[in-house]
Amino acid sequence: MTATLNVEQILAANKAAAAEAQALAATAFAGFEKLVALNVAATKSALFDTADLSAVFNAKNPTDALAAQASLVKPLAEKSIAYGRSVYAIASETGAELTAAAEGKFAEAQKTAAAALDNLAKNAPAGTESVVAVVKSAVAASQNALDTAKASAKKAVEVAEKQANAVTDNVLSAVKTNSRKK
Repeated sequence: MTATLNVEQILAANKAAAAEAQALAATAFAGFEKLVALNVAATKSALFDTADLSAVFNAKNPTDALAAQASLVKPLAEKSIAYGRSVYAIASETGAELTAAAEGKFAEAQKTAAAALDNLAKNAPAGTESVVAVVKSAVAASQNALDTAKASAKKAVEVAEKQANAVTDNVLSAVKTNSRKK
């Protein structure tokens, strides 16, 4: 009966792992699909929604040609920034979904390890209480270190995101200012 139970447990674990792998692949593929759709839309826009280039070609002198070219810079910069933000949003969303799945599995593994450690502590021979306490303390310390690292990483991502948005806004305002001067 125990051998059958172990085989059933292994089969159930394999089935669960396959389902999880399929769910992760579906999440990654959905992000890829969004990125492909964005790239198709950006390519279509670049090919068919471009500004009127006839002003550049019909310019009578170099000053008019430069002015016409300058008028094309602002829309291209705005589209480039919008594209970059869209790519970032897709990557962030997909990454967040994959991270959430990984965190869920990690939390589940931690619970299993804690249960195994508690079981080990209950079945430990007499006189080994101090060793079990040291092991439990080490596991708790490593968990605290992981939690601190995770919080620091989230904070670093938030700071980087704010800085990237500020730089993008500065570039966009510089393009607007330069296109007004010309």
